Amino acid sequence: MIGPALRELTLARIREFVRQPEALFWVFGFPVLMALGLGLAFRERGPEPIPIGVTGPSAEVWEKQLSASPGLLVRVFSAEEAENAIDTGRISLLVRGDEEPEFVFDPTRPDARVAGLEADAALQQAAGRVDPVPIRRVAREQAGGRYIDFLIPGLLGMNLMGTGMWGVGFSIATARMQKLLKRLVATPMRKSSYLLSHVLSRLIFLVLEVVVLVGFAWWVFDVGIRGSIATFSLIALLGALSFSALGLLTASRTQTIEGVSGLMNLIMLPMWILSGVFFSTERFPDAIQPLIQALPLTALNDALRAVMNQGLPIEAILGELGILLAWGTISFAVALRIFRWR
Repeated sequence: MIGPALRELTLARIREFVRQPEALFWVFGFPVLMALGLGLAFRERGPEPIPIGVTGPSAEVWEKQLSASPGLLVRVFSAEEAENAIDTGRISLLVRGDEEPEFVFDPTRPDARVAGLEADAALQQAAGRVDPVPIRRVAREQAGGRYIDFLIPGLLGMNLMGTGMWGVGFSIATARMQKLLKRLVATPMRKSSYLLSHVLSRLIFLVLEVVVLVGFAWWVFDVGIRGSIATFSLIALLGALSFSALGLLTASRTQTIEGVSGLMNLIMLPMWILSGVFFSTERFPDAIQPLIQALPLTALNDALRAVMNQGLPIEAILGELGILLAWGTISFAVALRIFRWR
């Protein structure tokens, strides 16, 4: 049962938030603009041909043979132009030489390696190669496999983290700088009620925050929720609670806006990079995978993607939910213990 003090404090936090137009933009407008920009930039389309160059006495012959591959965009260069094109990255592969072709490419570039395989196959087939094993290729689009399907849960997780931590942390730090917390010491209000009011005020906007981003993604990019709406709602709720509690912990002792900003960036920046917001966590070495999987944003993003893209039941994400619950519970308990009014 919510007492009158907690209720009034929560309403005060809500009014404080609504009266800040810039906060409304960062919570509701910015994620939509980011989803629109990245969704358009990485919209689904067929693979584009890889640009390659040919030069030398056999350039015209090779151009004809290589152009038979739909995956290659072939251009003929003079010797000087060809060297400049491969050095500056305008082409991924250079085929040069006389009768025996020589491939020049950067082995660290995935597109260059693919271009080499495509060019080798085209030249070998033109020379009469017959593959002993016929391969039948079946194209099948995977539901939830587009980049925008991967991106939207990551943006949602990032937004829940940002609004939870920045909203709570900045509010407390501002009140401490303005000497408002000193006045509250003289009231019968409990410390737990004050901290809980910040958490509850964030949850009031949770539904709208999630609906705006997910609804926009569904309307513009056809990104849906393939799993249970109840499970999805539980994940969002736990994520919001966990990061609000982490915001409380960050602001429990900080005296200035600069101080809380530094701590927030120190906590959130590694998760922006490591927790799979814009690209998969599998890109990082195995040695740091246990650390990455223990981060709350990683657990939140993985759980959101499991439900939105794969339609998995709640039993499949109990580990991620446990991580979020642990971060939220421990953060709030520590914040309650170390919080100071002054």
